[in-house]
Amino acid sequence: MHADATCEDGRGTLLVILAGWRRWVLGSWKIPTENAEAILACARLTVRRFGEPCAVMRDLGKAMISACDDLVAGLSATIKVLGCHGHFLADIGRDLLKPGHNALRDALRRLKIRGALRTFARDMGRELGGELEPAREGFRNWQQQEPETHDLPAGATGVAAVRGLAQWAFDYAAAEKSRNFPFDQPYLDLYDHCVRARRVVDGWLRTPPKDRRVLRVLRRLGRTLDPLRREPGLVRVVRDLRVRVNLFDELRETLRLSPGSYGRSRPGSKQPMTLRQARKELRDIRAALARFTASLRKRRPQRGPAQDLREAIDVILDHLKRHGKSLWGHEVRLPAKAGGGVRLVERTNNLCEHFFHAFKHGERRRSGRKNLARDFELLPPESALVQNFDCPDYVAIVCGTLSRLPRVFAEMDAAKRRKSPRRQEGAQREVPVPQPIIETGSLPIIDRRLIRSEDMRRRINAVVRSRPPRITISGRFGASATVS
Repeated sequence: MHADATCEDGRGTLLVILAGWRRWVLGSWKIPTENAEAILACARLTVRRFGEPCAVMRDLGKAMISACDDLVAGLSATIKVLGCHGHFLADIGRDLLKPGHNALRDALRRLKIRGALRTFARDMGRELGGELEPAREGFRNWQQQEPETHDLPAGATGVAAVRGLAQWAFDYAAAEKSRNFPFDQPYLDLYDHCVRARRVVDGWLRTPPKDRRVLRVLRRLGRTLDPLRREPGLVRVVRDLRVRVNLFDELRETLRLSPGSYGRSRPGSKQPMTLRQARKELRDIRAALARFTASLRKRRPQRGPAQDLREAIDVILDHLKRHGKSLWGHEVRLPAKAGGGVRLVERTNNLCEHFFHAFKHGERRRSGRKNLARDFELLPPESALVQNFDCPDYVAIVCGTLSRLPRVFAEMDAAKRRKSPRRQEGAQREVPVPQPIIETGSLPIIDRRLIRSEDMRRRINAVVRSRPPRITISGRFGASATVS
């Protein structure tokens, strides 16, 4: 059982529970916020409908952890509650890298480096004017030549080469893999590109271009990048951040959550793992994490000036202590009625993440809106169940083929009418299962309409303008006083 919730700008929280092996949506609900009480009610309803799960996969949110623990505590079987390795790594990365990355971001924004580079590239494009296309072609041919020397070409081609270096510096995002912090550190990449570009400028200036126009443009690019050298404390911030990034990358490699490092039978292979290979890899990952933990304890400085390294290691060790038990137990023995044998639960909750990504992508294509806050508030939770019709086994069970779907709905409506209380007088009415409340967020649409009405404004104004009542207070010995 995979459980997760999503929203848009804090509105329209949608909780979805999926069957991990079949990829079915078992239930979807609108809940006020991601709180334990609402999640637990939905999870218990799912168990009542479909039976007890073999295992539970969830993220590391406090509400989700509490709800899943309470769910399995009330069940008869011993069910393993697993934490998502991806969320575990992301939580460590945010706690580890966010302070240093934010400090670097603030410094680069204060220096306005990215804007200055864009302005430089635009100015050079305007200066080249009609020469731009021939200059690009010359720049392309110069790139393809073997670099015997570091001399820049003369004329418009040299200007285009300097302009290309500036464009490369602010095109740092092209090298990112996921473009999501903390797995990518965009401002550290921007800093590295700018530093490397400044070194290239220095290299080109060792043998200054004979063309005065190219020399002028090259020196201007150097002055544009010089603030990085003069900013006090920036080098120390970057140095400390790199230490933390190296620790995070080491943990990422240990958990084999780097791009292309998990789920293949061998490096570079496109063949999925067999059950035996997957079980062996899980054991290898667990052993590697134990070695990494022991290594951190040895590397942790007890005293001295290495305070930042000590704090970084403590962040990782604290997360391992709190969530380590939920990271293992992915081998599930199936009962005989389900065929027996052993099956593996996925290490991540990416099933839910990918479902939400595709779901929101479809809504954006349908509505044409980037922000889906209002759409998610008005979206019925049952819309998530419609995605099950992409699963052939689900369609085969529910209606056989999609062409029979209207007939199945008609038969359901007819059966419901036959069971209505008016047709069956004296029949015992079915007690409905309580559903979670569907108000989403602290200020849903229906409440906004109420509080923004003219009547609400009139009542507030009436109370504010009214005079306070006069109250008579009697003392112990018969004395009294009137106050407002």
